[in-house]
Amino acid sequence: MKYICISITLLFSILAFSSNSYSHDDFPILKGPYFGQKPPGLIPELFAPGIVSINGRYDFGISFSPDLDEVYFSVQPKEGTADIYFSKIEDKKWKPIQKAKFTKGQKAGEMEPFVRADGNRIYFTGYSSDFSDEEIWYVDRLANGWSNAIKLDSPINDDDVMNLTQAKNGDVFYDNRSKRKMYYSSSKNGGISKLQEVEVEIGSHAFISSSQDYLLVQAQNKEDKNRNSDIYVYFKEKGGAWTKPINLGNTVNSNFHERVPGVTPDGKYLFFSRYNEEGGIANLYWVSTEVIENVRPKL
Repeated sequence: MKYICISITLLFSILAFSSNSYSHDDFPILKGPYFGQKPPGLIPELFAPGIVSINGRYDFGISFSPDLDEVYFSVQPKEGTADIYFSKIEDKKWKPIQKAKFTKGQKAGEMEPFVRADGNRIYFTGYSSDFSDEEIWYVDRLANGWSNAIKLDSPINDDDVMNLTQAKNGDVFYDNRSKRKMYYSSSKNGGISKLQEVEVEIGSHAFISSSQDYLLVQAQNKEDKNRNSDIYVYFKEKGGAWTKPINLGNTVNSNFHERVPGVTPDGKYLFFSRYNEEGGIANLYWVSTEVIENVRPKL
């Protein structure tokens, strides 16, 4: 991902005039889960083109509410910091997409939201304008919206960290940027227990499945002459260890970078970013999670 400073004027210009984007007044009428998009099969498809996936910017790190009636995702201009965008269903149709601005300027960049399994908390990464001080923040659901953003009070934030995801039992997985490793912490009495390194060979931007039976990561494919990143999966073995990393194959992974994997709350779809737009910019793709099950080792 390219991190270069940009003026506020140019930032808004890029977002306002990206091709096929919609203004508030002409946002299309969209009904049903996933903006009413036709679900994909085993071949990844561009997600909601011109609505969520918009040319000229990086789209990545998407998360849905448990009832699939809210969506939160990251948008970053070609040059500049990221924002979290969102939409929700009201009166049976999706509202126009807006910026969240959870920290209200306390952090210049906000990205990689993760909606907790009960739908009542969103974790996200906040960082400074010079792309330092990456921390995990969260907002809690209130009767009329979301709380003020709160920095997670945990040893997790003692280092530069990002991309926290959480299993249904409360265990969290995240990237420690300072140590260049992935860590996890088991839930204990509703809090965070001792931080432990994830014992896997390669990968970052981990996504833990709801039941913790598999772990998705992005990692450089050393067999690719261009060293592009691919999506890999680890499966949990009976003894608790992780398998060797398994590449999801050349239908999911292409000759471009594939990054920031995540699975929907219903377990049906894998989302990821593919950096295949001119200039190496990313759009969001989705595919059936059968691509994960198809590589699961047979017992």
